[in-house]
Amino acid sequence: MSLENKSHHHHGRHANRPDLTGEYKYGDAGQLVLALLFLILWILDSFILKFSTFLNDYIEWYAMVIPGVIILAGAGYLARAGLKSVFGEIRETPRVITKGVFSVVRHPIYLGSILTYLGLIVITLSLVSFIIWIIAIIFYYYISRHEEKMLLSRFGEEYEEYMKKVPMLFPLKF
Repeated sequence: MSLENKSHHHHGRHANRPDLTGEYKYGDAGQLVLALLFLILWILDSFILKFSTFLNDYIEWYAMVIPGVIILAGAGYLARAGLKSVFGEIRETPRVITKGVFSVVRHPIYLGSILTYLGLIVITLSLVSFIIWIIAIIFYYYISRHEEKMLLSRFGEEYEEYMKKVPMLFPLKF
């Protein structure tokens, strides 16, 4: 396999898309495991065991549900718009996607996932779920770094310039 082929090697369902650069080999499996672990613990803690939801006693339900739903709506928008930008069209000439949600963060789909966890945490204030959320952020950072190495290898200076202008996961300037 030549270097050209290695730089955008695909797994599974996107193998026939030479315009896509690829993703971390175990990214989908890792995301699925984290999502299931989070949901199981969130449901058990929030609705059954109530092990770490004591903050609910001090905050009105609407002060948790309204911000939580707003966060979930934003998460859904980022994920949907990011997926549409990446997979919605086949680019004849492979290029760095810099428009739309990709002008706000380099990994809007991953940010959408991170915000989905956060929205659910805000709705029930499950502190156990918060721990899984931190692990998920670390995981998304790790796979983002891996994918960025692939993108740098494929697009070089074009991706380097994009990295200088647009933050990785969180649209904040420090």
